[in-house]
Amino acid sequence: MTTLYITVGDREQLRQDALQFVQDVEPDDLDEQDGTATLQFGTYDDFVDSLTPLRLELIRAIADATPESMREAARLVDRDISDVHSDLKQLEVLGILTLEEGESSGAIQPVVPFDRIEVHIDYPLIGGGDSDGASVNYPTLLRSGR
Repeated sequence: MTTLYITVGDREQLRQDALQFVQDVEPDDLDEQDGTATLQFGTYDDFVDSLTPLRLELIRAIADATPESMREAARLVDRDISDVHSDLKQLEVLGILTLEEGESSGAIQPVVPFDRIEVHIDYPLIGGGDSDGASVNYPTLLRSGR
């Protein structure tokens, strides 16, 4: 089973984790995949802006039904193709899915390479938030062979 782990919180810890990942990874490890990937968001706001309920529904529909085109994916969730296209492009940037050229039709096929998504949110209630008040614009996707 391939799982996408999504973490949200502590910007400094995310930076340290990313640096540690880069230091620990061996060049040969980049080619080996054991089904583990981590997508890290710096703030809760970044997370909810990127993974809206409509996008989560779209991810689930694609993983479940494996549509052969963007148009078919839009039909699965009963949404306008242009809105779905935009969401698919954003989800591709995040690394949650890939957009592949279809075999016979040439249509672009959305593919979710994960069977499951697990989310961990670090949301401090006291003295919470980042000290600098800035938000992270681009989450980090780390893949490891661990």
